Amino acid sequence: MVYHSATLGGRSLDPGWSRLTVSFKLPLKISPNRRHLVDQVGHPVLIHGDTAWSLISALTKEEVEQYLANRAEKGFNAIIVNLVEHKFNGPTNRYGEAPFRNLVDFSTTNDQYFEYADWVLQRAAFYGIVVFLAPLYLGLDNKPNDEGWFHEVRLSGMARGYYFGRYIGKRYAGFDNIIWLMGGDRNPAGVIEEEYSVVQGIKDFDTHSLFTASPELEQSTLETYGWRGWLDFNSTYTYAIVHKTLLDDYNRRPVMPFVLLSTSYENEHNASALQIRRQGYWALLCGACGQFLGNYPIWLFNPGWESALESPGAYDRVYLKAFITSRPWHQLVPDQQHRVVTGGLGESNGLDSLAAAITTDGNTVMVYLPTAQEVTIDLSRIAGSQACAWWFNPRTGDAQPAGEYSTSGLQQFSPPTEGDWGLVLDNAALKLPIPGL
Repeated sequence: MVYHSATLGGRSLDPGWSRLTVSFKLPLKISPNRRHLVDQVGHPVLIHGDTAWSLISALTKEEVEQYLANRAEKGFNAIIVNLVEHKFNGPTNRYGEAPFRNLVDFSTTNDQYFEYADWVLQRAAFYGIVVFLAPLYLGLDNKPNDEGWFHEVRLSGMARGYYFGRYIGKRYAGFDNIIWLMGGDRNPAGVIEEEYSVVQGIKDFDTHSLFTASPELEQSTLETYGWRGWLDFNSTYTYAIVHKTLLDDYNRRPVMPFVLLSTSYENEHNASALQIRRQGYWALLCGACGQFLGNYPIWLFNPGWESALESPGAYDRVYLKAFITSRPWHQLVPDQQHRVVTGGLGESNGLDSLAAAITTDGNTVMVYLPTAQEVTIDLSRIAGSQACAWWFNPRTGDAQPAGEYSTSGLQQFSPPTEGDWGLVLDNAALKLPIPGL
C-alpha cells in the first residue's frame, strides 16, 4: 500500500503542513550539545530556509506579504535577506528610499529606509520566519566587484562602521526573529577591523541574537570568521562535493551547529531537480541543523518570481521537511563509518553517494539514496527485537511499507522504482508514524 499526502495548489503536500510550522519561542539559541538550535524553552528548531536576498529593497508591501505568506504556507521558517542591497534591485527600495544619504559614509543613515525594513522584519515575525539578516553583504572577491559593500566598508572605516552597527543594533534589539549574517560570499581579509566594528556596534545593544557568517566559496566559516569569539554557529557554502564538505563541517572543532547556507540554486548552473533535492537530504543526514533553498529569479526578485514560488524545488523541500521531522531529527548522528549501511554506498565522492544517520538511542535509521541502488543494512544496530521499514518518495511525498525484520544480521533493500528514495527503519515496538505523513 502507498500512503498518499494531500494537495495544496494542485501539488501533493503533507496534509499536516501546519504541523510542520509548529510555533517556537524566539529568540533561538544553541542547544546544550552544540549540534542544533533550540527555542527559549529548549525545543529543537530545524532551520528550513529560503533565499530572499533582495526582499527589502526589491518588493512593495503587497509583494512582501505575498512572498512571506507563500513561504510560511510551505513550512519555511527562515529566510536570508540583505538589510541593505548594493546591486540587485538596490540600494534604493521600491519607495525611492536609500539606506544612506552618502553610500560611502555609513553614519548617514536614512530613517525612512529602515522604517520600511522594520516593517518587513515584523511581517516575517508574524509568519513565524527567522531572518538571517546581512547588515552589509560584502560581495564576491572579484575585481572590479559591484555586487557587495566591500569597497564602501573599507572606505567608510571603522568608526562609521561602528556607528552603523550601533544604529541597527539599537533599532533591532527588540526583534527576536533576527540572526545576524556577517560577510557575504567573501572572507574578511582587507576589512577585518571594519567588519568587527559593525559586530561590536550591534552587540552594544542586541545581546540576544545569534551571529553566523557567509564566507568565500569553499572556505570554512569557522576558520575565516571564528576570530574574537563572536561567531555562534557555522555555515556551509560549497559547489564542490557537497556531502563531503558537510561532513567536514560536522567534524570541525570546536563543535558548532551548522546549516547548509548556500550551494547550487534552482534554475542556475544547469542544476537538475535531483541535484537541488539531494543537497537538502545530504545536509540533514550529514549533521546540519538546517538548509536553505536557492532559486532564480526569487533570490533577487527579478521578473517571474511570483510563478517561481510554485517551483518543483519548493515542493520538494516541503516533502523533505515532512520526512525529516517525522522522526527525532535532532538525535540523528551521521553514519560516517558505515556501521549501519554497509553496502551499496555509491561512490564516496560521487553524486550517487548515499547519506545515512541513526538516532543516538538506535530507534531510527534514515537513509537517502540519490539513485535506485540496492543497499545493505546491519539490522543489529537498530534497537528492539523487530525493525519496521518504510520507503519514502522524495519526488511525491508518498510512503509505502518495506516490511518488518528481526534486528539481527544484514538485510538488503532495493527501492521500488528508479529515482531517488528515502529509507526509514524504526524500532517496531515504538509504532512510529508513517514517514512524511
